[in-house]
Amino acid sequence: MQKTARDMILSLALIVLAAGVVWLFIPHTDGEPDVKRVDYRVDLLTARRAASYPVAAPEGLSEQWKPTSVRYRGAEDEAWHLGFRSPDGEYVAVEQSAGKRTAFIEDTTQRAEKTGVTERIDGRTWTRYEGDQYDALVLEGTPGSTTVVTGTASFEELTTVVEALRTE
Repeated sequence: MQKTARDMILSLALIVLAAGVVWLFIPHTDGEPDVKRVDYRVDLLTARRAASYPVAAPEGLSEQWKPTSVRYRGAEDEAWHLGFRSPDGEYVAVEQSAGKRTAFIEDTTQRAEKTGVTERIDGRTWTRYEGDQYDALVLEGTPGSTTVVTGTASFEELTTVVEALRTE
């Protein structure tokens, strides 16, 4: 009986030692995962050639703004999307479409509500939308398209992107 108990304790010690060694040599990821940066220049040029409206993208943002996703779907209401991770780690997207304005705004803002508050940025009036998931700044007065800057970021960061938007 004593031999069996002693053997079990030695086996358990060996297992704990092996688990400790494995734990030491396996890399641990603390914090947020590194999000891959995408190069959107070719997609932007393609969208600008194909779209019936002036396609917007920010210029001059710091390196802390990481582009993470890009797509242009000409067959689907000429929808342009450019997503970023902000310096604060939040999501910001530039969305444009020649499709139906109301449905596009509702979809890209995750059903955020129009607040009636407006901001004058670079001579254009942007309307604030607030929602449970996303907030947004929406430019509705452009003929033929709608531009939305939306995401989980603060209105300050959304405004930073709007101020950097260029169409050429």
